[in-house]
Amino acid sequence: MPMTTANKLTLLRVFLIPVFLVVAYWGFPGHRYVALAVFIIASLTDLLDGYIARHYNQISDFGKFADPLADKCLVMAALCWLVECRQMAGWILAAVLLREFAVSGMRLVAVEKGRVIAAGWSGKVKTASTMVCICLMIVFGAEPRWLNLLCQIIILATTVYSGVEYFIKNWDVFQEK
Repeated sequence: MPMTTANKLTLLRVFLIPVFLVVAYWGFPGHRYVALAVFIIASLTDLLDGYIARHYNQISDFGKFADPLADKCLVMAALCWLVECRQMAGWILAAVLLREFAVSGMRLVAVEKGRVIAAGWSGKVKTASTMVCICLMIVFGAEPRWLNLLCQIIILATTVYSGVEYFIKNWDVFQEK
């Protein structure tokens, strides 16, 4: 595995996931702000490693595998914590997990047929809006209630929309030939 700058940033994001969780669960005064800072830094490494990989030709097989996995693990860790804090409904987390497993499974089927399903625009919007909503939910907690509810609706709506769009656009990968 080439240890490019992009790959190092991906590994940093993976390392920051348990740091985020320890801080989030610790409960010391101001822990939410420290957890927010860790989450934001980890989220920004996603933007930066993708830019560096493309701009400086550091795209690698490791990066293709680890980058999306690190993103999913970071978001899922934060969402699980929010469910445990009673700031998010568990069924919304279940919908997010279902979408991720379904799209990943579809991509595996596509790869077997020699096709790569690239991330679509709606998937990028889903990821960005989910990360922003997580940040808002970390900062504000369960209050104001309307903001917490709005964030859950945005996460659910972008998740469902992008998942449906992936399947509609790529349904042909399931056709037997």
